[in-house]
Amino acid sequence: MRFFLIFTLCFLTLVAEEKKQSITLGLGSYVQTQPYQNVDTLILPSPVIFFDNGLLYVRWTRVGLYFLGEKQDSYAWGFSLTAQPRTYGYNSDDIAGMDERETSWEGGLAFSASKDDAWIEVMALTDILDRYDSFMIKTEFGYDFKYKELSFYPSLIATYQSSKFLNYYYGIKESEIMIGSRNIYRANHGFQLGIQTYIKYPLTKNLSTLINLKVDKISNEATDSPIVNQSYIYSGLASLIYTFEF
Repeated sequence: MRFFLIFTLCFLTLVAEEKKQSITLGLGSYVQTQPYQNVDTLILPSPVIFFDNGLLYVRWTRVGLYFLGEKQDSYAWGFSLTAQPRTYGYNSDDIAGMDERETSWEGGLAFSASKDDAWIEVMALTDILDRYDSFMIKTEFGYDFKYKELSFYPSLIATYQSSKFLNYYYGIKESEIMIGSRNIYRANHGFQLGIQTYIKYPLTKNLSTLINLKVDKISNEATDSPIVNQSYIYSGLASLIYTFEF
């Protein structure tokens, strides 16, 4: 399914209206803390791509395809099909007696709207790879503004996570019990709240630095898990990006 989606997006891009498009390419280092006991911080090299031609978009590592919408000078709205990676999880040897919880890819429907510098996006996503085999709903409100040479893109995020999602990443199965220290744990659905910002600073006409900073407050259902010892997930990206037209 992933390969079919990528092929479809690439094909539709080729038949899109022929005009110059702006694209941003870069590379950086992504860091994400883990809320689990004794699980190391995730550090990964990360490609950085930003592109939107009104049909196909790429936002960092998330891809999408518009199928309905409108764009004017002061406002825009659109529905799209979208997919993104899920970087939660741990290996079986990270936590004694626990089975591996794998990273995944999520796909689904997104609605976005903007007016002037304010914007909102709502996404309903499901697990493409059947890791947690369920869904989540993410709502994000943001505002774009500048201060001298700096560009800021702060936003607030609220994510509904189903009980299957929370049980996959934070639950304890009967086979994972450790007598005296870890009992069965079953989570209900919950809400995760977050705040993030992108910060962009130009070095030359085309070259810029891009930083992403994000803090997520995991749900009470997650923090009640016996394998969790942190209430927050901190993540970020530091990268160099190059913007050009083609």
